[in-house]
Amino acid sequence: MEFVYPQFFWVMMVPFVIFVFLVVTNKDKVSRIFDEKVLERLRVESEALPNYIRNIVLFLAIFFMLIALARPIIPRGEKTIELKGLSAVIAIDISGSMRSKDIYPNRLEFAKTKVKELLDAMPTDDVAVTAFAHSAFILSPFTSDKSTLKQLIDGVNESYINLVSTNFNSMVMVGAKLLKNKKQKVLIVFSDGGDKKALENLPKLLKENKITLYAVLIGTKKGAPVLDKDGKPLLKDGKIVITQRDDELIKIAKESGGDGLVAGYGKADMIALANKIHSDFHSRDRGKIKIKEQVELFYYPLILSVILLLIGFSSIPRDKNWYKIWQKRRIWEL
Repeated sequence: MEFVYPQFFWVMMVPFVIFVFLVVTNKDKVSRIFDEKVLERLRVESEALPNYIRNIVLFLAIFFMLIALARPIIPRGEKTIELKGLSAVIAIDISGSMRSKDIYPNRLEFAKTKVKELLDAMPTDDVAVTAFAHSAFILSPFTSDKSTLKQLIDGVNESYINLVSTNFNSMVMVGAKLLKNKKQKVLIVFSDGGDKKALENLPKLLKENKITLYAVLIGTKKGAPVLDKDGKPLLKDGKIVITQRDDELIKIAKESGGDGLVAGYGKADMIALANKIHSDFHSRDRGKIKIKEQVELFYYPLILSVILLLIGFSSIPRDKNWYKIWQKRRIWEL
């Protein structure tokens, strides 16, 4: 057996010994006034423990408490743990078409729900989150704290939406910057797709930066009107602008060595996507750490200390008789 904090035990022993000495050598006020023989005659019998026994019990309680705070353990040696997982960048499309309501409640809110479902399916992975429309920006650097990521994603609302064209090149360049020093260069994009012009340079950029793309498409083939910030349909040449899901992004993702799917309701698709990514990258090691295996023993002296404290404090006499004794002494003297 050994202590995790032995220095604490020895430092606290000095004031503890001084405290015990002062309590043992110091007489109470009544003992200073009356002779011991007189006190013996006047002392009222009670079921409480004698003072010296109660003091010993309380001293032992404090002593065992110090042992518990020093944290006794039984060492079991060291154990090597492999940290597994991968690094991935999630990109969320916030272009104007993401206001469309062909998916409830709209494409952006639905995409956010699917991103959070994917995070739940990737508990040990390091994930960074970006958003993009005409340009891309970082919402969060790499972290394994999924709760914080979800809070940041919840903060992305319609005020972020930009009605200008979707720039997939900017998305890839920001992703490449984040993935620069990573072994696994995984980019997962949540989008309703883009036209041919918006996607024409995407395969080249992915290849140059050695990025594997996984596409999660949001929306329907039937499409829905593009809405402005007031929720009104956007008009062009007097006609309502309709946006449809474009599946070309899935094809590009597969060419990069990744995969793609059309997001549906329920968590099964995101679980399948996470499994696919982990399978493709074999959950490559992120490193190894060594931890000390040990059996904690602090709760034994702690429990004993609490029991002794209960015994010590429960043995304190309930009736205060010293004033009565002093009054009787005065009467006898008179």
